[in-house]
Amino acid sequence: MTPPYLSLPPTDRLLSPRTGWTRAHWETLTDHLLDSVVPYASPGFAQYRLPGRASWSGVALDGLEGFARTFLAAAFRIAGARGQVRPELIERYATGLANGTDPSSGEAWPELTDCSQQMVEAASIAVGLHESRPWLWDQLPSEVRERVVAWLSGFVGKRTWDNNWMLFQTVSEEFVKSVGGPYEQHEIDRGLERIEQWYVGDGWYTDGGTRNFDYYGGWALHLYPLLWTRMSGDEERATLYRGRLTEFLTTYQHFFGSDGAPVHQGRSLCYRFASLSPVWMGALADATPLAPGQTRKLASSVARHFAERGVPDRRGLLSLGWYDTFLPTTQAYSGPASPYWASKGLLGLLLPPEHPVWTAGEQMLPIDENDLTVALPTTGLLLHGTRHDGIVRLVNHGSDHGAPPDDPHYAKLAYSTRTAPESAEHAWTRNVDNHLALVSPDGVPSSRGMIHPLECAGRTASSYTETPEGTRITTTSLVRGPWELRIHQITPAPAPHSAPPASHDHATTGRRAPRRAPAIGHRAPRPFGANGRRTTPLPATVGRRTARFLAVAGVPRLLTFDPNEPAL
Repeated sequence: MTPPYLSLPPTDRLLSPRTGWTRAHWETLTDHLLDSVVPYASPGFAQYRLPGRASWSGVALDGLEGFARTFLAAAFRIAGARGQVRPELIERYATGLANGTDPSSGEAWPELTDCSQQMVEAASIAVGLHESRPWLWDQLPSEVRERVVAWLSGFVGKRTWDNNWMLFQTVSEEFVKSVGGPYEQHEIDRGLERIEQWYVGDGWYTDGGTRNFDYYGGWALHLYPLLWTRMSGDEERATLYRGRLTEFLTTYQHFFGSDGAPVHQGRSLCYRFASLSPVWMGALADATPLAPGQTRKLASSVARHFAERGVPDRRGLLSLGWYDTFLPTTQAYSGPASPYWASKGLLGLLLPPEHPVWTAGEQMLPIDENDLTVALPTTGLLLHGTRHDGIVRLVNHGSDHGAPPDDPHYAKLAYSTRTAPESAEHAWTRNVDNHLALVSPDGVPSSRGMIHPLECAGRTASSYTETPEGTRITTTSLVRGPWELRIHQITPAPAPHSAPPASHDHATTGRRAPRRAPAIGHRAPRPFGANGRRTTPLPATVGRRTARFLAVAGVPRLLTFDPNEPAL
């Protein structure tokens, strides 16, 4: 059997000439995912203990994760069909809610505690209950509703991690508030106020206080605030968030190849098509620059891309990996059910069947028609894609996930929709792919470390990093078509009592720096040519070394290395 490993409806090439997918394909995919986890459910359906490596949270939490994340998919499916689904789907999750909150059931969920994994899963349950409210929550017995409220209100007074987790508290307490349970308004507001400090402009957030630019910006920091407005009805904030999401999607749409492959960068990549959640939210909240046919073409391309590569697998499950099980792509917090955050990528089912996203003909995206170059100045990321092969490449001069340590999914100079970094255990220390390293006398290569962005505009981006000893590596990337030209300039750390080095901006702008003496202990270039006559005055880059690299699809190739070469 070859992928896709599920039976899909016939393609519709009139409505969807690029992918053939329609709403029926999305409903079929969702039903298949939900049916396939049933054999792994506990007797009371409060836990889904899927096969695979356990997370660091333990088996009980992994089972809760299995319930909560698949419930999110079920809620979107139920709400999108206006409750016209097989009755056993609703009954299964209603039973799970009853037993998960009953201490005597033997399947009770752990209470919420500070910074606990339960918080993540509680948010999925709260969102799912809100969106499917008429068909599930309103039909639950009063004693079950009381127990669910008591469990969710465990958020009150608790501390979350200072990143996207703050929004889990926001949406969970807002749902509890909407059904008359206990909540703290300042805790709801706290997460919304915190993301204002993380907003960097151009529609982009960083996930927490460091330079974390990855898919969490879309599937968390844009998603949860607008889900919260659907609960709260706060139109003023909804207007703000819609504007930001529209601006975000202006560039985010280019993170996908023409075949639907997402750029392989950042953490939690096993969530796969969760990357579509901001695209769907754009249509749901009327906050998108994309035409309806472009939204569906992008979304269906991504889902089809994974389905044709064996996702879900022969068992109907989402594995810990990208196309198949591949643990180096995951993090220690990921358990067997973690990939079901992909349920966020099914958000489009909330759009009714008559919505233009489902009825309009598919339309091509920019990568389908032309080569593209897109600079994201506030993030230091530079995208370039080529129509002839459909590949998008990401040049990274701004996202380091708070390095050190160097995470291969953040520390590399480039990523693409067709390649992945070395990420096995040895890669964290060897760290040689897509990286310029300085090798110490004992043979240890330097890491990239914290990225300091300098410029990102047009076809060019630049940044610098520093080794622990103080040596600075300034890198400039120039892209055109599939090609990337990299220029690395190395400025050794000043020796004791030496003059300070020239400002790094001379190396990237081409302006001549004031003349300075060579660093003590570093031999300056000879000022005389082979004929014995003096050459041009000493360049401003005495003490620097320049290496030029050419990179194709993120693979660097050394062109030149001249220790005496002046700055460009």
